[in-house]
Order: sequence, then structure tokens, then C-alpha cells
Amino acid sequence: MTSMRHIFFLLFYLVGCAEVAPTDTSEDTDTDIPFEPLDGQGLLSGACGVLTEDNLSSSQAALFSNTLDFGTAFDEDDLTLGGQEVLDDGNLGGSSIWSEVFAFEILYRCERAQLIKTEGEITYQDPSGKKTDLLVTIESMSIGVSVTRAFAWPPEDPYTTEQAESLLTDKLADIPLSSANVSDEDRWSKQILHILAYTPDHAKTVQEVWETMDASVKGDTIVIVSATEGDDAFMY
Repeated sequence: MTSMRHIFFLLFYLVGCAEVAPTDTSEDTDTDIPFEPLDGQGLLSGACGVLTEDNLSSSQAALFSNTLDFGTAFDEDDLTLGGQEVLDDGNLGGSSIWSEVFAFEILYRCERAQLIKTEGEITYQDPSGKKTDLLVTIESMSIGVSVTRAFAWPPEDPYTTEQAESLLTDKLADIPLSSANVSDEDRWSKQILHILAYTPDHAKTVQEVWETMDASVKGDTIVIVSATEGDDAFMY
């Protein structure tokens, strides 16, 4: 009888283990949680969490797009510390400071970028040569960020393929020049061309033109096109 009781308890134990196993497996699959943007000024949607170590170290170009909707009001108090630093430091001329601020904001909120230096802090071999706008780290890699805007006057007119091609050709040509000019102290491993687009249609035109461009023009640059919506007039 004692032997039968031992067999019974052994069978009971084995059945219990078999029932527990599927529960452990399902818990493993629950860890695959979508990458969400951090809170901040405006609602971010679209490509987020896409700048992995693999594509940051790749010799291939890539383009990602997202949208930043400011809604009905812009509040400077909602900027991140890095965004506020970009604003406070200013740039080296022109009216593009807000696009540089929000290029960083988007990279911080979506890619967890950390600000290393603003435009005036980056050092170069030739101070009169080509420069970039921001130096950040993403995935522990130093990344240069060149910022521009897809916008034309009058703003209500369609953004043409010719305008998009001119913008991309000029800005992509500057990327290797500033990369060659940066000092060893601030040398980055790759550059991002971050384009703030006046409308989603502007962004779509930029993407369509980029897809037709020769690989020799694109180089290894990562292009991020961020369409802005809502109360975004201050950006342009």
C-alpha cells in the first residue's frame, strides 16, 4: 500500500508540473512591449525606438518618419532639460533654433538621445568649414545631428518634388563635409539629417523623393522626417 501511495503522489506531482509550464512560457511573451515615446511637448506618433545599434553602425542609409502634434497650445515649460539647453545656448545664426530644439526633443523622447553639445560648443578643425547642429549619444554612440525644415513660401502652396530634391541634395552633400571637419574630440560615428516638415504632405514628398535618390547621394546618413501639426507656426 505504501508503494502505491508513493506512485500516486509522484503522478500527481508530474501532472502539476505539466500544468504550470505553459503559464511560465506565456509570461515570457508578455515582455515584448511596444516602444512608446516619453511624455513631452506635443503628441508624438509614428516611427519611435527605431535607431538601434545595428542601423547606427550600418553603412546603409535609412529614412524614418513620425509626426509631432502640438495641439492648440505650445508651452515652453514642457521642454526637456536638453531641449531647454539647446534653446538657451542658441545657434550660430538664422531662424532655425526651434527646429533644433524639437529635433532634440523628438530624438530624446523616441530614441532616448542624450545631449552632449549644442551647435556653438562642437569644435572643428576648420572653424569656417561645414558644421552640424547637435552632438548627442544614442545607444552609447556619438551621433551628429543636422537639422533643417521642409517649408516654402507661400506656406499654403504644395511642396514640390523639385523643392524636396533641392533640400535633400544640399543637406546630404553637407553631411560628409561636416563629418570630415569635426575635431577628434567631438568626432561622431554617424550623422542624422532631421527634417521638420510643415505638413504631412511635405513629409510625404520628401520621403518619395528620397526613395528615388542614388545611394551615392544618400551615403550612410539616417534621415528622420518629422511632420508637425497643430499650433506649429512658431517653428517656421
